[in-house]
Amino acid sequence: MDQFPQLQNYATSMPRQVTKRRPSLGTLRKTFEAKAVQAEREAISNSSNLPEPDIENEAPAPKDEAPPRFGWIEGVMIRCMLNIWGVILFLRLTWITSQAGIVLTCLIILMSVVVTVVTALSISAIATNGSVASGGTYFLVSRTMGPEIGGPIGVVFSFANALASVLNIVGFAEVISQLLQEFNVVMVDPTNDVRIVGVITVTAILLIILAGMTWVMKMVFFLALMIAFSSYIVGTIISPSIEKQSIGIFGYRGKSWFSYAFHLMPSCPLKRDQGNFFQMFALFFPSVTCITAGANISGDLKDPASAIPKGTLLAILWTTLTYLVIAITSGACVVRDASGNITDFMTGNITDGCVGLACNMGWNFTSCSQSRTCNYGLANNVQVISQLSGVYYLITVGVFAASLSSALGFFVSAPKMFQCLCSDKIYPYIIFFAKGYGKNDEPFRSYALCYIISVGFILIAQLDVIALLISNFFLCVYGLINFSCFHASMINSPGWRPAFRFYSKWTSLFGAVVCLVLMFLFTWWSALITVIIIIFLYGYVVYTKPKVNWGSSIQAESYNMALSYSVSLTSVEDHVKNFRPQCLVMTGPPKRRPALVDFVSSFTKHVSLMVCGDIIMEDSINQLRDATHVNWLNKRKVRSFYTPFTASSLREGTKQLLQATGLGKLKPNTLVLGFKSNWKESTLESIDDYINTIFDTFDSKFCFRSSQSVWMCARLDQRAVYQGCECKHTAHRGCPLLVFVADDVSDEDDSDPIRTVFQNSQGKKTIDVYWIADDGGLTLLIPYLFTRRRRWRKCKVRVFIMGQEETVKESRDNIIVLLKRFRLDVHDVIVMTDMDRCPLPKSLNRFEESVIPFRLFDDQQDGASIQELRKNAPWKISDKEFEAFKQKSENKVRLNEIIRKNSQHSALVLVSLPVPQRDCPSALYMAWLDTLTYGLHCPVALIRGNQQNVLTLYCQ
Repeated sequence: MDQFPQLQNYATSMPRQVTKRRPSLGTLRKTFEAKAVQAEREAISNSSNLPEPDIENEAPAPKDEAPPRFGWIEGVMIRCMLNIWGVILFLRLTWITSQAGIVLTCLIILMSVVVTVVTALSISAIATNGSVASGGTYFLVSRTMGPEIGGPIGVVFSFANALASVLNIVGFAEVISQLLQEFNVVMVDPTNDVRIVGVITVTAILLIILAGMTWVMKMVFFLALMIAFSSYIVGTIISPSIEKQSIGIFGYRGKSWFSYAFHLMPSCPLKRDQGNFFQMFALFFPSVTCITAGANISGDLKDPASAIPKGTLLAILWTTLTYLVIAITSGACVVRDASGNITDFMTGNITDGCVGLACNMGWNFTSCSQSRTCNYGLANNVQVISQLSGVYYLITVGVFAASLSSALGFFVSAPKMFQCLCSDKIYPYIIFFAKGYGKNDEPFRSYALCYIISVGFILIAQLDVIALLISNFFLCVYGLINFSCFHASMINSPGWRPAFRFYSKWTSLFGAVVCLVLMFLFTWWSALITVIIIIFLYGYVVYTKPKVNWGSSIQAESYNMALSYSVSLTSVEDHVKNFRPQCLVMTGPPKRRPALVDFVSSFTKHVSLMVCGDIIMEDSINQLRDATHVNWLNKRKVRSFYTPFTASSLREGTKQLLQATGLGKLKPNTLVLGFKSNWKESTLESIDDYINTIFDTFDSKFCFRSSQSVWMCARLDQRAVYQGCECKHTAHRGCPLLVFVADDVSDEDDSDPIRTVFQNSQGKKTIDVYWIADDGGLTLLIPYLFTRRRRWRKCKVRVFIMGQEETVKESRDNIIVLLKRFRLDVHDVIVMTDMDRCPLPKSLNRFEESVIPFRLFDDQQDGASIQELRKNAPWKISDKEFEAFKQKSENKVRLNEIIRKNSQHSALVLVSLPVPQRDCPSALYMAWLDTLTYGLHCPVALIRGNQQNVLTLYCQ
């Protein structure tokens, strides 16, 4: 009975639950009797001899505690705010204001916010397009764009988060080092003190994480930051004392505030020693690159799809207001340069020779400003916020809280993201770090790796250097995130249905372009290195093709491109210069005929279409799924499609495949059959079915190629090819071209132990072409395509043609001229002048003996029985037919003698396939094919074109 729509039926996987499935169509279509039998079997299988448990007295089974999950406020907004309020806010924002001025500082903040807001909108759209598991930004982008883009983002962003943690730890260590200097306590020297404190701090952070106190510490840090901000706002309002005025703090002084705001421009400070606008931008940008803090722990959120957009955007809003307020108030309340000397106070109104805004306040800092010896002011002291606040040490506590909370957040995000990347097995040698521990699957191994990386970069001990380094990494990741959103929106995939509607694909594209431009404007050499790393990681994933399927937009784009090109190709007329042998190869299950697959793949790979056709008899069951055959082809690196088709016979199935296979101009124009090597032991019906398949191909004007399976006997044990297989037909056994059913092959069995001659290097052998009939040039095109392959490149092509002794030179010269006009590199042209000779008696006797079981022998039968036998067995050979085709039979025997004489040790032999007349019996034609390839210990292909040119002399 049909089920009502249920949520669990649409989930790919249900963690910690058993996923229910809807009944299949086969189950629904069963008869009442079959359903009753099935229900009875299920009841018997579920029954047990054990007594039923006492449900009333049975104690409930203990349940594992669910891991803690966070809402949007504590899980996203507060987490993002704590990470955004980093060390740059307290230690570098005031210095940037002194260098760029209030106006340009606000511009830097707003430009940074534009990038982060656009990226946040893209993240929100991606996050609301489906269920979000652990892995954060990497998970979102990889499941949207696929492993090709997701893999590089996972590596780069994990590393960038680790460096961001280092940035805040180094900032914290700088503050500790300055405090030690204030109290005249120095462990070694200021630089090494930063290194020592940094290593101790990162070790303490690791212990806090391992102890599970991360969230408790973050709440403490958040309260400390709120107190520090309150102290700062109060400090700007309080009238400054004489001591504060000596260090450049004057507070708000009525109309003079506007003069500060409008005069604090970058023309003067940007002449100083600290570079240009974009260097200031690059230094500030890491302070707003923490908007993914909530998305990075998406696996720990109650409702990631709702929490990520709401919490991230609100966090950006509040932190942006904070940065703007501090930049404007610090620039309005503090001058750039101050000496800290109380004696610089001017008495009276004497301002002669005084330069700077402090002159209007009665202070003369001109001397230290011109000599650049000032120790205080926005441009010289990174402790301005502490000095400006109401309580000095509350800001110090705020610096501690900001730096440690950001460091803690980044230190948690980087390992979790890296763990998700490792568990996807995209890159080798890092799967070791995928293992998790505990209920929350904590990545302890990744924590250890992040700790080692952090210690290594803490030894740099230069905050500005680390900030410039990670800006490019974050911009690169943000650019890829925006491009992912744009790409997913652009391809119009039905699977792209984000619940978050406040985004635009053009806004995402704008964000991606801006990020790329800013990367090179910040530090071009760092941007170039980052791009090279991304390209290398992308190229590795494209080359290795990891076995993952996430329904990415890359897959959707491939479909769109293939569909678009296929449709546009239908309006292009065929031209002889663009002819390609697009092959329908009747392999059956491809794994059962590896030599035939490798033979065709040798000249179609990267050149033309190859389709492996599998005729499944209506009364047989194919035990292997289509995906199994496709996986085998992919593992063997064969570029081919696999097309199964159900039919009553080989002839009928091939005819239908020839008509139905393909799309537009991408349709087979060449049929490839394996040779029926066991034709003598097969039933006459199967021979007729096989030969009629060839006849139908000629009648349908397809090019045709028949490849003999005994070609591999000299180099490959044929029993190894078909080991464990049983050939089945509706009425008999033994036909190698019909359906094979594996005895003991499971769906997961994709091993490939069989190597064929076409997978080996052929060295300096020859490819011999017996161009007996002018079929349009297909017989010459195939060997040329072979020589373009690396394994066949050293082989030399020899062309054998028929001729008379008196015109040998003329015939040879004509063919050489023709081949040169065809631009084919042929080593030699050989004229066979002995084709008219009678075949050897031994060879002729062998041919006649091979057809004896298929002859009627009219003189031994009465008239009635002959007519009846001819009616029931039209494929048999009458005496009249045998005599009528005797000359052609002798020609085939003689040609075989010549081939065995000249091409016994060739790498490949190609012979023009004889075209049968309509009154030629099937058994006789089969004997011709067998005779042509008899006694050769190399691969042989019988080729015939459809009498239309596939080679041309002209370029127009």
